[in-house]
Amino acid sequence: MARAGFRIALLQLKVGADKAQNIENALAKIRSAVTDKGARVVALPECFNSPYGTQHFPAYAEEIPSGETSRSLAAIAKELGIYLIGGTIPEKCRTDSKLYNTCTVWSPEGSLLATYRKIHLFDINIPGGITFRESDVLTGGSTLATVAIDGAKVGLGICYDMRFDELARLYRNQGCDMLIYPGAFNMKTGPLHWELLARGRANDTQSYVATISPARDPAAGYVAWGHSMVVDPWAKVVAEANEEEATVVADVNLQTVDEVRAQIPIFSQRRTDLYAMNALDK
Repeated sequence: MARAGFRIALLQLKVGADKAQNIENALAKIRSAVTDKGARVVALPECFNSPYGTQHFPAYAEEIPSGETSRSLAAIAKELGIYLIGGTIPEKCRTDSKLYNTCTVWSPEGSLLATYRKIHLFDINIPGGITFRESDVLTGGSTLATVAIDGAKVGLGICYDMRFDELARLYRNQGCDMLIYPGAFNMKTGPLHWELLARGRANDTQSYVATISPARDPAAGYVAWGHSMVVDPWAKVVAEANEEEATVVADVNLQTVDEVRAQIPIFSQRRTDLYAMNALDK
Protein backbone atom coordinates (compact mmCIF):
# COMPACT_ATOMS: atom_id res chain seq x y z
CA MET A 1 0.00 0.00 0.00
CA ALA A 2 1.46 3.34 -1.07
CA ARG A 3 2.17 5.78 1.73
CA ALA A 4 0.92 9.36 1.56
CA GLY A 5 2.77 12.28 3.13
CA PHE A 6 2.20 15.85 4.27
CA ARG A 7 2.75 19.50 3.38
CA ILE A 8 5.59 21.22 5.20
CA ALA A 9 6.28 24.94 5.55
CA LEU A 10 9.74 26.26 6.43
CA LEU A 11 9.70 29.72 8.02
CA GLN A 12 12.77 31.80 7.23
CA LEU A 13 12.25 34.44 9.90
CA LYS A 14 13.70 37.84 10.70
CA VAL A 15 15.33 37.74 14.14
CA GLY A 16 16.16 40.81 16.22
CA ALA A 17 17.11 41.74 19.75
CA ASP A 18 13.52 41.80 21.10
CA LYS A 19 12.64 38.26 22.19
CA ALA A 20 8.92 38.95 22.56
CA GLN A 21 8.78 40.42 19.06
CA ASN A 22 10.68 37.44 17.66
CA ILE A 23 8.16 35.06 19.21
CA GLU A 24 5.17 37.08 18.01
CA ASN A 25 6.54 37.20 14.48
CA ALA A 26 7.02 33.42 14.52
CA LEU A 27 3.46 32.86 15.74
CA ALA A 28 2.03 35.11 13.04
CA LYS A 29 4.01 33.35 10.31
CA ILE A 30 3.02 29.91 11.66
CA ARG A 31 -0.65 30.87 11.53
CA SER A 32 -0.30 32.17 7.97
CA ALA A 33 1.52 29.01 6.82
CA VAL A 34 -1.37 26.89 8.03
CA THR A 35 -4.36 29.06 7.11
CA ASP A 36 -2.99 30.38 3.79
CA LYS A 37 -0.68 27.55 2.65
CA GLY A 38 -2.34 24.47 4.14
CA ALA A 39 0.75 23.27 6.00
CA ARG A 40 0.42 20.20 8.22
CA VAL A 41 4.00 20.56 9.51
CA VAL A 42 5.72 23.89 10.19
CA ALA A 43 9.44 24.23 10.89
CA LEU A 44 11.24 27.25 12.37
CA PRO A 45 14.92 28.26 12.00
CA GLU A 46 17.85 27.95 14.35
CA CYS A 47 17.82 30.57 17.13
CA PHE A 48 14.51 32.11 16.09
CA ASN A 49 13.88 33.81 19.45
CA SER A 50 17.42 35.09 19.93
CA PRO A 51 20.21 36.65 17.90
CA TYR A 52 22.77 33.98 17.05
CA GLY A 53 25.95 34.44 19.06
CA THR A 54 27.64 33.10 22.17
CA GLN A 55 27.33 36.53 23.78
CA HIS A 56 23.52 36.32 23.46
CA PHE A 57 22.80 32.75 24.52
CA PRO A 58 22.93 33.18 28.33
CA ALA A 59 20.57 36.17 28.36
CA TYR A 60 17.99 34.56 26.05
CA ALA A 61 18.14 31.03 27.49
CA GLU A 62 14.96 29.44 28.84
CA GLU A 63 13.97 26.21 30.46
CA ILE A 64 12.01 23.70 28.39
CA PRO A 65 9.04 23.27 28.47
CA SER A 66 8.26 25.90 31.12
CA GLY A 67 9.77 28.92 29.31
CA GLU A 68 7.74 31.49 27.43
CA THR A 69 8.87 30.29 24.01
CA SER A 70 7.89 26.68 24.70
CA ARG A 71 4.52 27.71 26.07
CA SER A 72 3.84 29.82 22.97
CA LEU A 73 4.78 27.00 20.60
CA ALA A 74 2.69 24.46 22.47
CA ALA A 75 -0.34 26.76 22.41
CA ILE A 76 -0.24 27.51 18.69
CA ALA A 77 0.42 23.88 17.73
CA LYS A 78 -2.72 22.93 19.65
CA GLU A 79 -4.74 25.85 18.32
CA LEU A 80 -3.94 24.99 14.69
CA GLY A 81 -3.75 21.21 15.08
CA ILE A 82 -0.29 20.93 13.50
CA TYR A 83 3.10 19.36 14.05
CA LEU A 84 5.54 22.13 14.90
CA ILE A 85 9.31 21.78 14.62
CA GLY A 86 10.32 24.57 16.98
CA GLY A 87 13.58 25.57 15.33
CA THR A 88 16.07 26.06 18.15
CA ILE A 89 16.34 28.20 21.23
CA PRO A 90 19.09 28.57 23.82
CA GLU A 91 18.03 26.17 26.58
CA LYS A 92 18.97 26.43 30.24
CA CYS A 93 18.79 22.98 31.81
CA ARG A 94 16.86 22.88 35.09
CA THR A 95 19.06 20.22 36.66
CA ASP A 96 22.59 21.44 35.91
CA SER A 97 22.12 25.02 34.61
CA LYS A 98 24.15 24.17 31.49
CA LEU A 99 23.19 25.82 28.22
CA TYR A 100 22.24 23.89 25.09
CA ASN A 101 21.13 24.74 21.56
CA THR A 102 17.85 22.86 21.51
CA CYS A 103 15.10 21.92 19.07
CA THR A 104 11.63 21.04 20.32
CA VAL A 105 8.81 19.27 18.47
CA TRP A 106 5.15 19.82 19.36
CA SER A 107 2.13 17.66 18.55
CA PRO A 108 -1.28 18.75 17.22
CA GLU A 109 -2.46 18.40 20.82
CA GLY A 110 0.20 20.80 22.04
CA SER A 111 2.33 18.19 23.81
CA LEU A 112 6.12 18.01 23.65
CA LEU A 113 6.98 15.09 21.35
CA ALA A 114 10.77 15.39 21.28
CA THR A 115 13.70 17.47 22.41
CA TYR A 116 16.99 17.44 20.52
CA ARG A 117 20.15 19.14 21.76
CA LYS A 118 22.73 20.01 19.13
CA ILE A 119 25.37 17.29 19.22
CA HIS A 120 28.17 18.78 17.13
CA LEU A 121 29.08 22.25 18.36
CA PHE A 122 30.19 24.89 15.87
CA ASP A 123 33.85 25.45 16.72
CA ILE A 124 35.72 26.64 13.63
CA ASN A 125 38.53 28.97 12.62
CA ILE A 126 38.76 30.13 9.00
CA PRO A 127 41.52 32.77 8.70
CA GLY A 128 40.15 35.79 6.91
CA GLY A 129 36.67 34.28 7.16
CA ILE A 130 35.07 33.45 10.49
CA THR A 131 36.09 32.25 13.95
CA PHE A 132 33.37 30.91 16.22
CA ARG A 133 33.30 28.68 19.31
CA GLU A 134 29.90 27.55 20.51
CA SER A 135 31.61 25.39 23.14
CA ASP A 136 32.67 28.53 25.00
CA VAL A 137 29.06 28.77 26.20
CA LEU A 138 27.13 25.70 25.07
CA THR A 139 27.28 22.02 25.96
CA GLY A 140 26.80 19.42 23.25
CA GLY A 141 23.91 16.98 23.39
CA SER A 142 24.36 13.22 23.39
CA THR A 143 21.05 11.79 22.21
CA LEU A 144 19.40 11.41 18.81
CA ALA A 145 15.72 12.31 18.43
CA THR A 146 13.03 11.09 16.04
CA VAL A 147 9.32 11.82 15.76
CA ALA A 148 6.47 10.09 13.93
CA ILE A 149 4.43 12.42 11.71
CA ASP A 150 1.49 11.08 9.69
CA GLY A 151 3.16 7.80 8.77
CA ALA A 152 6.66 9.25 8.37
CA LYS A 153 9.61 8.99 10.72
CA VAL A 154 11.61 12.21 11.00
CA GLY A 155 15.12 12.64 12.38
CA LEU A 156 16.40 15.89 13.88
CA GLY A 157 19.73 17.68 13.57
CA ILE A 158 20.88 21.27 14.02
CA CYS A 159 23.09 23.28 11.65
CA TYR A 160 26.67 21.97 12.05
CA ASP A 161 25.23 18.46 12.56
CA MET A 162 24.48 18.50 8.83
CA ARG A 163 28.19 18.05 8.09
CA PHE A 164 28.33 14.67 9.81
CA ASP A 165 27.06 11.92 7.53
CA GLU A 166 27.37 9.40 10.36
CA LEU A 167 24.47 11.05 12.17
CA ALA A 168 22.30 11.01 9.06
CA ARG A 169 23.14 7.34 8.50
CA LEU A 170 22.10 6.47 12.04
CA TYR A 171 18.73 8.08 11.36
CA ARG A 172 18.36 6.15 8.10
CA ASN A 173 19.22 2.95 9.96
CA GLN A 174 16.39 3.80 12.37
CA GLY A 175 13.95 4.01 9.44
CA CYS A 176 13.72 7.80 9.00
CA ASP A 177 12.07 9.14 5.85
CA MET A 178 13.06 12.76 6.40
CA LEU A 179 15.80 14.75 8.13
CA ILE A 180 15.14 18.26 9.40
CA TYR A 181 17.98 20.67 10.19
CA PRO A 182 17.28 24.15 11.57
CA GLY A 183 20.53 25.95 10.80
CA ALA A 184 22.25 29.30 10.43
CA PHE A 185 25.17 28.94 8.04
CA ASN A 186 27.19 32.11 7.57
CA MET A 187 28.26 34.10 4.53
CA LYS A 188 31.49 32.11 4.16
CA THR A 189 30.22 28.53 4.49
CA GLY A 190 26.68 29.13 3.24
CA PRO A 191 27.48 29.79 -0.42
CA LEU A 192 29.95 26.89 -0.45
CA HIS A 193 28.23 24.15 1.50
CA TRP A 194 24.58 24.81 2.46
CA GLU A 195 22.97 23.31 -0.64
CA LEU A 196 25.78 20.82 -1.13
CA LEU A 197 25.31 19.33 2.34
CA ALA A 198 21.50 19.28 2.14
CA ARG A 199 21.63 17.45 -1.18
CA GLY A 200 24.44 15.22 0.06
CA ARG A 201 22.52 14.07 3.11
CA ALA A 202 19.42 13.50 0.95
CA ASN A 203 21.47 11.44 -1.50
CA ASP A 204 23.27 9.50 1.27
CA THR A 205 20.07 8.51 3.02
CA GLN A 206 17.55 8.63 0.13
CA SER A 207 15.39 10.84 2.33
CA TYR A 208 13.74 14.22 2.22
CA VAL A 209 15.89 16.90 3.83
CA ALA A 210 14.68 20.28 5.08
CA THR A 211 17.07 23.05 6.16
CA ILE A 212 15.66 26.17 7.84
CA SER A 213 17.73 29.34 8.21
CA PRO A 214 16.96 32.71 9.74
CA ALA A 215 16.52 35.50 7.19
CA ARG A 216 19.66 37.45 6.39
CA ASP A 217 20.32 40.64 8.34
CA PRO A 218 23.44 42.41 7.01
CA ALA A 219 23.56 44.56 10.16
CA ALA A 220 23.67 41.61 12.56
CA GLY A 221 26.80 40.50 14.37
CA TYR A 222 26.38 37.08 12.73
CA VAL A 223 24.98 37.23 9.20
CA ALA A 224 22.98 34.15 8.13
CA TRP A 225 23.08 32.84 4.57
CA GLY A 226 19.34 32.13 4.32
CA HIS A 227 18.22 29.91 1.42
CA SER A 228 16.02 27.58 3.45
CA MET A 229 15.20 24.59 1.28
CA VAL A 230 13.51 21.23 0.85
CA VAL A 231 15.41 18.50 -1.01
CA ASP A 232 13.75 15.27 -2.18
CA PRO A 233 15.17 11.71 -2.00
CA TRP A 234 16.61 12.09 -5.52
CA ALA A 235 18.71 14.97 -4.06
CA LYS A 236 16.74 17.52 -6.08
CA VAL A 237 15.97 20.93 -4.56
CA VAL A 238 12.18 21.16 -4.80
CA ALA A 239 11.65 24.46 -2.96
CA GLU A 240 14.00 27.22 -1.83
CA ALA A 241 13.95 30.73 -0.37
CA ASN A 242 16.37 33.52 -1.15
CA GLU A 243 17.95 35.52 1.68
CA GLU A 244 14.87 37.50 2.80
CA GLU A 245 12.10 36.57 5.21
CA ALA A 246 10.01 33.93 3.43
CA THR A 247 7.83 30.84 3.75
CA VAL A 248 8.96 27.79 1.78
CA VAL A 249 6.24 25.22 1.12
CA ALA A 250 6.68 21.69 -0.25
CA ASP A 251 4.73 18.44 -0.32
CA VAL A 252 6.57 15.48 1.20
CA ASN A 253 5.59 12.35 -0.73
CA LEU A 254 6.50 9.19 1.15
CA GLN A 255 5.87 7.11 -1.97
CA THR A 256 8.86 8.88 -3.54
CA VAL A 257 11.02 7.76 -0.61
CA ASP A 258 9.94 4.15 -1.12
CA GLU A 259 10.45 4.29 -4.89
CA VAL A 260 13.98 5.72 -4.70
CA ARG A 261 15.06 3.18 -2.12
CA ALA A 262 13.59 0.30 -4.16
CA GLN A 263 15.14 1.47 -7.44
CA ILE A 264 18.62 2.17 -6.03
CA PRO A 265 18.88 -0.24 -3.03
CA ILE A 266 22.18 1.01 -1.63
CA PHE A 267 21.43 0.15 1.97
CA SER A 268 20.93 -3.55 1.26
CA GLN A 269 24.08 -3.50 -0.90
CA ARG A 270 26.42 -1.94 1.66
CA ARG A 271 29.54 -4.02 2.41
CA THR A 272 29.71 -3.37 6.12
CA ASP A 273 32.13 -6.29 6.45
CA LEU A 274 34.72 -4.14 4.65
CA TYR A 275 33.94 -0.68 6.01
CA ALA A 276 35.45 -1.11 9.49
CA MET A 277 38.96 0.30 9.84
CA ASN A 278 40.34 -3.08 10.94
CA ALA A 279 39.45 -4.45 7.50
CA LEU A 280 42.56 -2.64 6.21
CA ASP A 281 44.72 -5.05 8.20
CA LYS A 282 43.35 -8.16 6.53
